[in-house]
This record gives sequence, C-alpha cells and structure tokens, in this order.
Amino acid sequence: MANSAAQRKNMVESQVRPSDVTDRRIMAAMQNLARETFVPEALQPLAYMDEALYVAPGRAMIAPRNLARLIQLAQIEQTDVVLNVGALNGYSAALLSTLAKSVVALESDPGCTAQLSKCIADNGLTNVTVAKGDLAGGYPAGAPYDVVWIEGAVEQIPDALAAQLSAQGRIVGVAFSDGVARSAIWRRDGSGGLNRRCMFEADAPLLPGFTTLKGFVF
Repeated sequence: MANSAAQRKNMVESQVRPSDVTDRRIMAAMQNLARETFVPEALQPLAYMDEALYVAPGRAMIAPRNLARLIQLAQIEQTDVVLNVGALNGYSAALLSTLAKSVVALESDPGCTAQLSKCIADNGLTNVTVAKGDLAGGYPAGAPYDVVWIEGAVEQIPDALAAQLSAQGRIVGVAFSDGVARSAIWRRDGSGGLNRRCMFEADAPLLPGFTTLKGFVF
C-alpha cells in the first residue's frame, strides 16, 4: 500500500494524539504497526480512515482514535495477561501485545479466524495466542485475566466472562444503554458483582451474545 508509513504517521498525529491519548507506548505501536495488513484487501484503501471499518457481517474494527482511547483506559502493564474478545483479524491484539505480558485473541467469526492466525504469525507476535470460540463464553483455559478487552459494544457482561477476571482485574469495552454508546470500565465490587464506570462516547456495533433480553416472545 503506497505511503503506508505516512498514513500511519498522519493517523497518530491527526486522530490519536489530539484525542487525549497520552500513552506513548500506544502511539508508538500504532505508528509502527501496518494497520492495512490486518484488513481485507478490498478494504485496505480505507484502513486509516477515522471511522469503524466493517470487516465481517455485523462486526467492525473500531475507529483508530476510539481504539487508542479504549486501550489507554485499560491501563495495561507489562505483567498483565489480556483476553481480547472479538479480535477480528488481529489488529487490536497486535497493539495490546506490545503493552502486555501475553494476549489471548478470541474470535468466533469463521471468515476472520484463519486471517487472524495468519496476521499474528506474519507479524511475529509470539506472546499472542489465537483462540476460536463463542465470544460471550470467553476462554477459560487462559484465565484468570488482568484485563478483558472487548472490541465491540455490549449491553451486558455475561457471567461466564466476568468469572474469568482476576480479583483486581478490569473489563474494558463499549457499553450500549438507552441508545447511547460510551466507553466503560468494569471492576469487581465487594459482593462478587461488577461495577461499571462510563467515560467518553464511542461508536461500535453490538457483539452477538452481549445483548440484554427485551422480554418474552410468544
């Protein structure tokens, strides 16, 4: 892709840096990682646009500025074990892997899983494990996780996923409620449940398995 390096620099300087992203590790990773290599070939010309990029039915890569802000919200340390729920083709997992000790990249879409494995291997990301399965069920084999990072919007956090969080861990994603989507961080409360704190507005499609039942249909 022509001028990829220039496009990455422009993405960081015009989209990410002005959006209250101060973690230099994230900006460096986005500067160095070729986003277009994680995008289907037909969509590569759109890889650096500041909008969600739909790469599978009902599933999208989060826009770069929101992606960077959500990753920063997780406050990932070098000792953290991270579960990336909804890894798609692996771009978010690749960014997370530069910050964390290890990352489990979980994906359910059949069209994405093969590309996910290829992208992780092609980029030599030895601290990323690819897992295939239901997103709402998480990946118990790798638990407990210090961070569960969700690429997509959720109306609820499934119990099975919450159970895989470490005692001091956090879940970060986009919370969809009353027609509004906002970034959110969930932490354990004293009773074994989760407390949610919402932050900035952030657009993302709802993930399957993370919606609240609206009532009974007869």
